[in-house]
Amino acid sequence: MAYEIKINKAAATRIGEVDFTNIVFGQQFSDHMLVAKCSNGKWGPAEIKAYGNLSLSPATTALHYGQSIFEGLKAFKSPDGEALLFRIQDNCARLARSAKRMCMPQVPEDLFVDGIKALVDIDRAWIPESTEGSLYIRPFLFAADDFVGIRPSSNYYFVVFSCPVGPYYSTPIKIRIEQKFTRASPGGTGNVKCAGNYGLSLYPSMLAAEDGYKQILWTDAIEHKYLEECGTMNIFCVIDGVVLTPDLDGTILEGITRDSCLQLLRDEGFAVEERQISVDELMQAQNDGKLDEVFGVGTAATIAHVSSLGFNGHEYKLKPIEDRKVANFLRPKLNAIRRGLEPDPYGWVIPL
Repeated sequence: MAYEIKINKAAATRIGEVDFTNIVFGQQFSDHMLVAKCSNGKWGPAEIKAYGNLSLSPATTALHYGQSIFEGLKAFKSPDGEALLFRIQDNCARLARSAKRMCMPQVPEDLFVDGIKALVDIDRAWIPESTEGSLYIRPFLFAADDFVGIRPSSNYYFVVFSCPVGPYYSTPIKIRIEQKFTRASPGGTGNVKCAGNYGLSLYPSMLAAEDGYKQILWTDAIEHKYLEECGTMNIFCVIDGVVLTPDLDGTILEGITRDSCLQLLRDEGFAVEERQISVDELMQAQNDGKLDEVFGVGTAATIAHVSSLGFNGHEYKLKPIEDRKVANFLRPKLNAIRRGLEPDPYGWVIPL
């Protein structure tokens, strides 16, 4: 390995605690984690050790001023038992973009890639074998100065842990078009994965859940006129046979699953447009019977069918799931590539 990684395999396995037939997303964690520290711009060696708590000062900068970013990626198991990582270099590049925006040091690519490879290799027994299962991997970087004051930290921790997961959404979801609250604004941090983006979404999401909705379809901060993201996913809709998704305008995260879906759709010959999509256009298409599909895409959710839209106090049921051509093409196609069930012409999959 190019990067110095100390490996301690002494952790007692806890794999017997997990019921792999009924995994709850994000509640069981594999045996090991990776930890590395950066001080004054210099990265020390990484260590893979037993999964456990971190010891931090109450004055830790990230806890007070939000200098914290993260990524999410998955490992899959092929039919012959091989561990497969999906688009890990793209996660590394996106973490670097987030770090730049949040005034944090970039994690070296060899630390990110080699460290995650080594971690998954040690804990490969935690990758579920089911067709809906995977090992979710969470790298994160946070400011670690013992200092109360607004300035970029001098010390940072890079940590990676993983957890076996099943489907994030087991059934199609109801979503509500948000007309009051805002996820991101021009010039803000909507296009990076900083922790604050998700914290501010909790209250409006709770309000939507109280009305029976699983997620929020966010709209722009200025007019609440144009579609942005759907919860933690990028949004796609199909209007009169054309696949539409909002273009990346600085307020929308550059989703890796989003990019994968666009590549697959274009190669299959679907008509695809990346552009602004107004709420009025969406609802007019629904009223005219031309709204064929709405679905979200993301690392955790993969492809999530939307069953109905909430807008202006009304609920609009969408077309039956079995009649949807686009999402029903994408989900099995993407899963087949990620699990090594068919050739990967894009170089997305890295076997361990």
